[in-house]
Amino acid sequence: VQLQASGGGLAQPGESLGLSCAVSGSPFSINHIGWYRQAPGKQRELVATIVTSSGTNYADSVKGRFTISRDNAKNTVYLQMNSLQSEDTGVYFCNAAGQYNPGVPFNSWGQGTLVTVSS
Repeated sequence: VQLQASGGGLAQPGESLGLSCAVSGSPFSINHIGWYRQAPGKQRELVATIVTSSGTNYADSVKGRFTISRDNAKNTVYLQMNSLQSEDTGVYFCNAAGQYNPGVPFNSWGQGTLVTVSS
């Protein structure tokens, strides 16, 4: 299972950016899909995820500004980022986990896409 992220780039504070991540490989099921980010000199952290059994989950720092969504038909997850702040700068990674085939788990990461928020 491979993940291909796109989007990101440079934005000024207060502006918006969108990310997308397409999952290929036709997994049997995706139970968890979402976005993480890693700022310079910091550990990777959760941004937003969708868990099939429990719904969406956001980091407190992005609640009300970021929206995660999923298109099951396209096996794609999106992250709409509004009211961007300099603290949102980092490399954003998509992640998906589930079963490639029944009983065969997978946990895959995308290549990362850079988001820079600066005036």
